[in-house]
Amino acid sequence: MNVLQSKKFQRRKEDFTCGHCGAQVVGDGYTNHCPQCLWSMHVDIDPGDRLATCNGLMPPIDLLTVKNEDILTHKCQVCGHTKRNRVAKRDNRETLYAFAVALAKRRASRA
Repeated sequence: MNVLQSKKFQRRKEDFTCGHCGAQVVGDGYTNHCPQCLWSMHVDIDPGDRLATCNGLMPPIDLLTVKNEDILTHKCQVCGHTKRNRVAKRDNRETLYAFAVALAKRRASRA
């Protein structure tokens, strides 16, 4: 099983308005964050179930590569829950690059 898949996954094709930047996002059943600003929302306990009651916004806090896949980690601003999500092909590459550069600078300043 893939690092990000779950036996409890429920595919839902849903469009949404990003709670952070306001972009109108057309969902494809796997969309779990805004492709413009990369922020997510805490709505699931298991992917696609929509059972989380928190509904907090989740900024990206980390970016890593696992088995040649880029993975964003999001952290809920309300409850602190963290969740990993694949970087999607349609994610804004300029935003992703800017996030990666900022992350590298933060890591370097801690060293």
